[in-house]
Amino acid sequence: MATKKEKVVDLKPKASKVTDEELKNLQEVVSNINNLQSEIGRVEAQKHGYLHQLAVVRDKATLLQGELEKVYGTANVNINDGSIEYPENGESRN
Repeated sequence: MATKKEKVVDLKPKASKVTDEELKNLQEVVSNINNLQSEIGRVEAQKHGYLHQLAVVRDKATLLQGELEKVYGTANVNINDGSIEYPENGESRN
């Protein structure tokens, strides 16, 4: 035998809007998210620039090493006092 379903009537009307305070809190949270995402983008762009500068400086270091090896036979130079550190195998200036 089939059972009858009772109809449930919701006597509480559905809200058409959140409260002003809830809206304010929601807008504040979304604004914070947007600001943080924008800041992350700015920092990532700055990081990209720094990585590019680092690559350029590393290229300069490689070129300088090549020049030192041509002149002194080694690129092992103490950066504190400028002394040349020749390899232990006795290799000296070209």
